[in-house]
Amino acid sequence: MAPETAHLGFTEHSFRPPAQILPMRTYWRLRAEHVREVSTTILRMQKALTQMNIQLANVISDISGVSGMAIIRAIVAGERDPLKLSQLRDRRIQATPEQIAKSLEGNWRRDLLFALSQQLLNYDHFQKQIQLCDEQLRFHFQSLPATNRSGQTTGAPSATKLRTKKRKKPHGNAPSFDLAAELKRILGVDLTLIDGIDVMTAQTVASEIGYDLSPWKTEAHFASWLGLCPDNRISGGTVLARATRHVVNPLTNALRIAASTLLRSQSYLGAKYRRLRTRLGAPKAITAMAHRLARLIYRMLKFGEEYVDKGAQFYENKYAQLQILHPKRKLPNSAFSWSLYNEVSGE
Repeated sequence: MAPETAHLGFTEHSFRPPAQILPMRTYWRLRAEHVREVSTTILRMQKALTQMNIQLANVISDISGVSGMAIIRAIVAGERDPLKLSQLRDRRIQATPEQIAKSLEGNWRRDLLFALSQQLLNYDHFQKQIQLCDEQLRFHFQSLPATNRSGQTTGAPSATKLRTKKRKKPHGNAPSFDLAAELKRILGVDLTLIDGIDVMTAQTVASEIGYDLSPWKTEAHFASWLGLCPDNRISGGTVLARATRHVVNPLTNALRIAASTLLRSQSYLGAKYRRLRTRLGAPKAITAMAHRLARLIYRMLKFGEEYVDKGAQFYENKYAQLQILHPKRKLPNSAFSWSLYNEVSGE
């Protein structure tokens, strides 16, 4: 392709992060592949244990935890006494040593023990690979400049009593260094203030799009690029389909997962998701909330706005007021105050 064809619109809808973000994206995507491999090896270890009639998962919810891995490593090392193996349990495990010992009465087939040892080697290998990716990621963060968006802030928190978000503990697959602090430094805002957005999702945002939102004119363009807007297919004036476009984008998948975690969130977004889930069903509600999260992320990165959650009760009160005004929308304009409706609905 000739160089001048780049000006003919062939790359109008494509996006490539800035040069400073590309290494971060490479490290993060590679790390995600290693995490998936770790999950696969855990499932294969569980399969080998089950085939040996070792029901460790019945007494330990996560065999990849401290207790589970200690027992598995002892089995691979040659220990077969269930009572001795049960003594390796962490004190936080609710199951008693007797219950754990009973679940460890297996047949100890040689071929299955070999399969278990192979998967344990794979597990350690990919854990080491993840650590190497974390080291490269931390080193790259140090080369990125800080972003100050204080002068770009367009809105201030309301005088309404606002709810502060309770911080969650880092996820088991989270990097060992303080990723949240690094992200806030280079992005200029704390995306984890949005309910449903944890530090892993925020890192996906940073690695996939960076901190410059200028390629997208509006938040609607950004949501459409992510494939979170209806793609109405019309023929002869008839709408044939309203489904969203199929988009292969790690950020889209991350936002959908983040939206699904709002089910039990006692926040404004959580209340809205539950309302939509009841009315539209889970798949459409997840897409709608992923769309909302994308818009919030755009506003924070584009304008430097800080997200402040007003709580689930605020949403319920607002929804109740709209329900009262809703029947009046069918009345003539003279009998209905549209200004009041727009004020309540926030339009």
